[in-house]
Amino acid sequence: MNAAPLPHGYREIKEDRLRENVGLTYGELAPGLVIEHRPGRTVTELDNLLGAALSGNVAPIHTDAHYSSRTQWGRILVCSGVTLNLVAGMTVRSVSGLTTANLAVDHVHFTAPVHIGDTLYAETKILTRRTSGSRPDTGVITCHTTAHNQDSNAVLSFTRTFLIPLDADTARDTTNY
Repeated sequence: MNAAPLPHGYREIKEDRLRENVGLTYGELAPGLVIEHRPGRTVTELDNLLGAALSGNVAPIHTDAHYSSRTQWGRILVCSGVTLNLVAGMTVRSVSGLTTANLAVDHVHFTAPVHIGDTLYAETKILTRRTSGSRPDTGVITCHTTAHNQDSNAVLSFTRTFLIPLDADTARDTTNY
């Protein structure tokens, strides 16, 4: 075994071989913990077009530059589903990388427009943590995520509840993660 301390966020799987950890553990996700997610994410035209196409959202405000130029926004407005998915995705590496099931996304609020070229930043506060009543090897985490743009304007907030294993090491070993 390596005599040097392991870098944070990694575990040794055998001598001279480390594996990145994805997702904080149940024990690490303590109520009150605030995580600033990095890197930020710049929204591209492709993000918006793919999101609109996959969801079937054909509203011209999201896809037609000429139409959008004549609205109060003066340009394309990124589809709210795209914004929500990008921000939720930014949280996965630390908050919910070990999730076995999402239970709820609640209290979703879009507080300012997002446009192509905006860079989003997110932070998550852990609200509650408890063991599952129906799955004794699983914990239930509820967190609140907020996002802001490059100008520090809040653009989105939501609460999410999900399941994670109580024993992260066993889950990681079982899944080779």
